[in-house]
Amino acid sequence: MDKGNGSTDLLHGYRALDLTDASGFLCGRLLSDLGVDVVKVEPPGGDPSRSTAPFYHDHQDPGKSLYCYSYNANKRGITLDVTHPEAKTIFNRLIRSYDIVIESFAPGFMKALGLGYEDLAHCNEALIMASITPFGQNGPYCDFKGTDLIISAMSGYMSLCGDPDRPPVRIGFPQSYLHASASAAGAVVTALYYRGMTGKGQYIDVAAQACFFDAAMDAPACWVAEGKNNIRVGANRIRPGTKYQAPAIFECKDGYIYFVMYGKKVGEKANRAIVQWMNTEGFATDFINNIDWQNFDPWDPQVDQAYMDGIMAPVQRFFKQHTKSELFETGLAKHIMLFPLCTTEDIASSAQLDQRQYWVDLNHADLDADIRYPGAFVKLPANPFFIRTRAPLPGEHNSAVYQEELGFSDAVIRQLQDRKVI
Repeated sequence: MDKGNGSTDLLHGYRALDLTDASGFLCGRLLSDLGVDVVKVEPPGGDPSRSTAPFYHDHQDPGKSLYCYSYNANKRGITLDVTHPEAKTIFNRLIRSYDIVIESFAPGFMKALGLGYEDLAHCNEALIMASITPFGQNGPYCDFKGTDLIISAMSGYMSLCGDPDRPPVRIGFPQSYLHASASAAGAVVTALYYRGMTGKGQYIDVAAQACFFDAAMDAPACWVAEGKNNIRVGANRIRPGTKYQAPAIFECKDGYIYFVMYGKKVGEKANRAIVQWMNTEGFATDFINNIDWQNFDPWDPQVDQAYMDGIMAPVQRFFKQHTKSELFETGLAKHIMLFPLCTTEDIASSAQLDQRQYWVDLNHADLDADIRYPGAFVKLPANPFFIRTRAPLPGEHNSAVYQEELGFSDAVIRQLQDRKVI
């Protein structure tokens, strides 16, 4: 879907202005990975996210935020205070040669500046504009602010996280705006396709609450179909209609693993194998040795909590004597369905990802060092995409954009800088 200049990048030739804060960074990053020339627009002095930890070598410096590096790689960068009275004219000139605008200001903010979609469409009828906000552009909550914690709560997602007998918990790393950003990127690509057929741009209203609700597994469908709220299961596996809870997450010597005992033909071979393994190390009990695994049925209404505890307690004691690697590798050899809960450190040394050449080493000349980044999230042989450039420094491409694209002289740029416009 490139603009026909022969590049293999899927979206090569398209251009975007990214005015988002941290709630929308991923949208621009995904588009830039796909080949869009994304220009990050931040206020003079830099985006506040540049002070977000962690920092390279723990050196707290706005120019060394690993958070900022991650979400803004592949973008170019300019500075522009869109609230400055002179910014409107500059932005309107810029927009004539761009296809996409992404922003995450409060509803009505851009319109109040004279930079709303209808205003910008007068300069560029084919423009696609995406706004990422907590609750969307209308409705009784549209003017509410919303952190990740608020969106997690009000999307219903948090109600599904945690143990059933304890209060809900949030996901450890903020997720709601990542879902919103990814949804926005998908919508932009769809809008580009539509524009290719009709020549028409459009406005995209992205509400983080709705995006995260859609990501809440089968909860929406369960409510619509049966009028029931899904229950939290925590580290347990709860089978509807049974009288027990069985753990699915088990502690081991250096972390945790995921393991479930299935019934009858599905689980017979694996269940026998793990009991045999436990016997070689003295962990299998008489109770677990006497189970008929060929006919074992965890859905049987006669299976109660005491029965299941009689199985799981010795299994847990056994797992605690082994590392994740020992359990996983031996489990593979014995055809036992168990898997490690990988940490970031585990992922960084994953043989699977190494084999797929997932990691990308990117040079940061300003640090005189290479930093390893996660690579492409999918492989497209005909249209490979990858990280090409590090995140821009504040205003790094001011000259390229303001001089080469808008024709500003050095003197004009200095005057704009002196007046804090750029």
